[in-house]
Amino acid sequence: MADAARELGLAPIHLAPLAQRRVHRRRAAHPRRPCRIRLTPEIRALFVDDAPDGWLAMLEATLAYGVSRQTIMHRVKDGRLRAVHVRTGRRKGLRIEPPAAQDGLF
Repeated sequence: MADAARELGLAPIHLAPLAQRRVHRRRAAHPRRPCRIRLTPEIRALFVDDAPDGWLAMLEATLAYGVSRQTIMHRVKDGRLRAVHVRTGRRKGLRIEPPAAQDGLF
């Protein structure tokens, strides 16, 4: 995991959620050895230098979706919301895809 974090230019703690979900985790050769993370193109796409245009910081996302920060994090973890981790610049952290516009409600 440390090698993968170094290659992506991140702290290993940012890869811990991937290891916990066991989505892209490969089993260790021995139970006491650390697990390995396979850096697929999908994993690499989650860590970017610049956020896509219009994607929201956490506070903006909680206001746009009308839910708590914890709910946003659960939805990102479950895959119901797309998010990327911005790894450079002054404001690092998650950027969440904005909600789709809903026309014709009222």
